[in-house]
Amino acid sequence: MSTIRVLVADDHPVFRDGLRALLYSLPETELVGEAKDGQEAVAEAARLQPDVILMDIKMPGLNGIEATRQITAENPQTGILIFTMFEEEETVFSAMRAGARGYLLKEADQEEVVRAIQAVARGEAIFSPLVARKLINYFASPRPKSVSELFPDLTEREGAVLDLLARGYPNPRVAEQLGMSNKTVRNHVSNIFNKLKVADRTEAIMRAREAGLGQ
Repeated sequence: MSTIRVLVADDHPVFRDGLRALLYSLPETELVGEAKDGQEAVAEAARLQPDVILMDIKMPGLNGIEATRQITAENPQTGILIFTMFEEEETVFSAMRAGARGYLLKEADQEEVVRAIQAVARGEAIFSPLVARKLINYFASPRPKSVSELFPDLTEREGAVLDLLARGYPNPRVAEQLGMSNKTVRNHVSNIFNKLKVADRTEAIMRAREAGLGQ
């Protein structure tokens, strides 16, 4: 394989320093750029056309999932490897729907990082072992009725928000899990109240839990 051109998008300078040192030490990779937030990642991806982007999720302004969605829409040939602390299934699914090819946790060692970069550059899908086990367990478990079946008036995103509300997540945590802004979450919550004809958050959570959400 020819040299893999890599862009790193992460708002933590220390973490970027570590990745920079790793990538410089590898003959098969070339660090072509860095971004401190999602908007900069989108701009640098368009300018540099990297083979692989190592993308954090929680960044100021535009988050990593929305940045992934924008980049893959404009540059589908660029492979995006999510590199994050978040391991919940909802976050993984949101990242994959946005177009990411891989999902790696920041606890990964250097060999895992290198393998993941190489796999994504080849067009393969790759997950951290812990994330892969979670996904296997998720799909192997008997599935309850989907949110769309339980609440057909809700959109897919509203259903995902409602499920997290039923788990007791506050709006900022919902935003982190689903890769949304706090304003977008507030709008979804308001729509949920209207569609379920409930007066407040407590009543919406009760309806959701009675239907089996938030397990």
